[in-house]
Amino acid sequence: MRFRARRNEEPEINLVPFIDVLLVILIFLMLSTTFTRVAELQIDLPTAGPHIAKQRPKELLVTISADGRYTIGGRAIEGRSVDVLVSELQAASQGDKGVAVVISADAAATHQSVVNVMEASQRTGLGPLLFSIRNTTGSEGGDTAP
Repeated sequence: MRFRARRNEEPEINLVPFIDVLLVILIFLMLSTTFTRVAELQIDLPTAGPHIAKQRPKELLVTISADGRYTIGGRAIEGRSVDVLVSELQAASQGDKGVAVVISADAAATHQSVVNVMEASQRTGLGPLLFSIRNTTGSEGGDTAP
């Protein structure tokens, strides 16, 4: 009797459901890692509430032109050195250390001229430094940013 030779076929494993499950797990892991926030440094952030200033400090406006000339409180200053600025700031503030210095510099003014005003303000011990800016919405002047 002649028997047919058996074929030694190995059973096939269908990998499509396995790949589908792995893809779902991968998507789940990708989404869950975007929602976790890893803090590298442990910091204690300060809290803040609505703060209304009781009094606006007196301001001393220092303008700087494109060619480096200064005016303090609308009065032109002769000289461009830090020492001249120190003496003029002291005279304009009349010894009041709480006066805020508002720097209004031309866009073409040199950085050094702005730094000179900042240094003179520090030497005189005046209050905070503010910079006058122009809003991009079109309104000009008067806006100060600490």
